[in-house]
Amino acid sequence: MAKTKTIFFCTNCGSETLKWMGRCPACGAFNTMEEHIEKPIAAGKAKPAPVGMSRRPQRIRDVTGDDEIRFSTGMGELDRVLGGGSVAGSLVLVGGAPGIGKSTLLLQICNRLCSERKVLYISGEESERQLKLRAERLGVSPEELYILSETRLSDVVEATEELKPDILIVDSIQTLYNEENDSSPGSISQVKDCTMTMMQLSKSQGITIFVVGHINKDGNIAGPKVLEHMVDCVLYFEGDPNTSYRLLRGVKNRFGSTNEIGVFEMMDIGLVEVPNPSQMLLEGRPEGASGTCVACVMEGTRPVLAEVQALVSKTTFNVPRRTADGFDFNRAALLLAVAEKRAGMKLSVFDAYINVIGGLRLDEPGADLPVVLAVASSYRDTPIADDLVAIGEVGLTGEIRTVSHLNQRLGEVSRLGFKKCIIPRGGSEKLDIPRGLTVYRVKNIREAIETAL
Repeated sequence: MAKTKTIFFCTNCGSETLKWMGRCPACGAFNTMEEHIEKPIAAGKAKPAPVGMSRRPQRIRDVTGDDEIRFSTGMGELDRVLGGGSVAGSLVLVGGAPGIGKSTLLLQICNRLCSERKVLYISGEESERQLKLRAERLGVSPEELYILSETRLSDVVEATEELKPDILIVDSIQTLYNEENDSSPGSISQVKDCTMTMMQLSKSQGITIFVVGHINKDGNIAGPKVLEHMVDCVLYFEGDPNTSYRLLRGVKNRFGSTNEIGVFEMMDIGLVEVPNPSQMLLEGRPEGASGTCVACVMEGTRPVLAEVQALVSKTTFNVPRRTADGFDFNRAALLLAVAEKRAGMKLSVFDAYINVIGGLRLDEPGADLPVVLAVASSYRDTPIADDLVAIGEVGLTGEIRTVSHLNQRLGEVSRLGFKKCIIPRGGSEKLDIPRGLTVYRVKNIREAIETAL
């Protein structure tokens, strides 16, 4: 009888050790080691290696790219995040919190996909009847959509080989289990084995597979980190539970950019695409209020306008309080220090609160100047013009540095009806300024503040 072996997985990087450690020796993360009891497969269950499946090395110039065929999923926002459409034979992992809309999104794209391709939808959480009721509510009733409620991996592989679909949807990977593995469904080894089987099935038969993955309390996809390394694309479905808007963000993509986002709105009929996220993020913006400024950032190849708000108030503590929501806290503290040193604002005796409206997180340097202007507006209690947008990176000496894709940003600013824009002086000589847009080129934050206020 084979003996069991206890190993410890790091949920952050997937490394294995024979004993528990408070800190992972591979990635250095703390409290990420989880115990797992591994039972080897008995000799009688081992499958013989396939015969005649060996491959020979070939020159890269002899390899054709005909197999990398892209096709539309029927949703422009999803195609944007995938890099222009889904790739045949790819393995895509869609993660998100429970009830965020992962299953709804994948079931809705079946309407368009089934018009040209055969789709098999595997559900380990719902029965066929429940899937039918949800499909009727969403208005999904294509002829080439096949559904199966199954959790055993061997039955899923058998049904796939028998039906030979073009697209396979697995909802979710945590419900599948390999009967040759004695671990419980959803464990680290089960998730790893099932994902590896899906990857081999995708590459060997050219099937495009969408896999749903649940996330844990830390916001990461449940299971080992190696799960994200095996798949071709990792998409995160994000959203505030108090709002109806959802963001689909690509964090890994072997066939496209990883900075693209797709915006959806959850309605009674399902997810509806939002083709103009800037207008959505600026909806309800107050007029004539101090402490608010509009920023233009790049999300992949798409310029997006977002509202940055700041509140500066006299502190009642010995140490002033700093809070940032939707913006990096350390970066916010740095910008506040620069504003105090280079612009003469006594922020050391004021509490400062920074917020980005709409649930968007601004990570790029082009959002530095709007944050500084919003803080200055609240500090002086003077509103910034409603038709003004600020773009620029702020350095430690208070200088305003140029950012990438300025022409695209200015085009989006003009398209949404804004009349004024503050940009860095350096690198802005050869810009194509849209008609009707007045551009102010500034050198440092003092000039920017005097221009905006």
